[in-house]
Amino acid sequence: MSLPAPHQAVVDALIQDLLQAKPDDPLQHCANYFNRQLEIERAAWKKSASSTSDGRRTMADTASPFDSRSPFAAKNVISIEEEDEERDTFGSPTDPTSKSRASERSPFGGSGFGAAAGAGASGGLFGNWGGHAATTESETPGQQPLPNNYAAGRRTSVSAESMQPDADSGNWKPPKHPKTPEQYERLKHAVANNFLFSSLDEESFHLVLDALVEKSIPAPNIKVITQGDEGDYFYVVESGEFDIYINPSGTVESGPEGLGNKVGTIGPGGSFGELALMYNAPRAATVVSASKGGLLWALDRVTFRRILMDNAFQKRKMYESFLEEVPLLSSLKPYERAKIADALETVKFAAGTNIITEGEPGDSFYLLEAGEAAAYKQGIDGPVKEYKRGDFFGELALLDDKPRAASVVAKTDVKVAKLGREGFKRLLGPVESIMRREEYDAGESLDPLSQHKTVT
Repeated sequence: MSLPAPHQAVVDALIQDLLQAKPDDPLQHCANYFNRQLEIERAAWKKSASSTSDGRRTMADTASPFDSRSPFAAKNVISIEEEDEERDTFGSPTDPTSKSRASERSPFGGSGFGAAAGAGASGGLFGNWGGHAATTESETPGQQPLPNNYAAGRRTSVSAESMQPDADSGNWKPPKHPKTPEQYERLKHAVANNFLFSSLDEESFHLVLDALVEKSIPAPNIKVITQGDEGDYFYVVESGEFDIYINPSGTVESGPEGLGNKVGTIGPGGSFGELALMYNAPRAATVVSASKGGLLWALDRVTFRRILMDNAFQKRKMYESFLEEVPLLSSLKPYERAKIADALETVKFAAGTNIITEGEPGDSFYLLEAGEAAAYKQGIDGPVKEYKRGDFFGELALLDDKPRAASVVAKTDVKVAKLGREGFKRLLGPVESIMRREEYDAGESLDPLSQHKTVT
């Protein structure tokens, strides 16, 4: 099955760019390529907006820097406020043309899904399976209840959001939806094992919890998202089951078989909708409620990108900066450091807690993000090494399997970035090979305690 002309135009342009660049890391290069395209579009939009007195002129008024066949081309773009006013409620899950007016009764009662808030997943199309559940893309609500045919026949949603997560974030404030203590506990349980939330720091995690909106799905056969529609929301499933359908045509068709083939079921703890929000892509599947009493937590696109993507982006930048200062890793290529940065795990330790213990197997490398720590060795009075923000320890555990030569204890509450041996080898191969390639002379640091440089 051939791609539609706009999609083929993007693929052809990307292939041409890859042939010219011949990058060492094709995946990272592709990500950077699309970031650049979106930044160009955003710059054009900003220039257009600044030329009007009220700043609300749309991309429809401006020539696009992209070919008209390209999905990046701006046409019929409206503001988020206008877009919200056009949101429709559900109709039949098998009728792609049915719509109900905002004044008609909503399947969710009086309140619809929250508005746009101030405006990886495991592999495969469906990244996060909760039990027997899959992670797919999902359509989420606006101020009106969930739309049945959100994107069809409607003007394209705002395309001015940047793939650069920290772009123009100064004026943005995260939404906060009040919740009862009982709701907070249920929500924490629902997102506990979700991969998208696992790397958030405490502050960002609470921002996400505050921004999520609880939505009840009272009956089966309610269409939550529609294949081919714009993606405005990300969902976490607290209870109930939701079936996933994919139509080979790329969109829902009329008739009993219009949803396409059922490819999975999402259950409690699962999530869907993140891919469309991350990549500004249409929904890749239709999700329909399969049971009574379903409960979803919805996060709007802007908040999703600002908190979840910005958190990952900022963490990568911070970790890459750290890695440049680590002698063992400073000679790595930028894309290699980026891969390590993505694999680092943030861990917190209370004051007085052992981060590593003398005599135990060494299997991790640490960067001290915040707080202070000290290294102690049996038979030696006082600390043999003090650590502050930006210091590192445990790197020799990446080179051999010798036990820890000393204990590192948190002097204050600390936060460290942890990299396991297996992750390091999986991403970069044996460290010895990297050291030989870069002719890194580690001989002087193999006895770190005697040199007081580092601790294994």
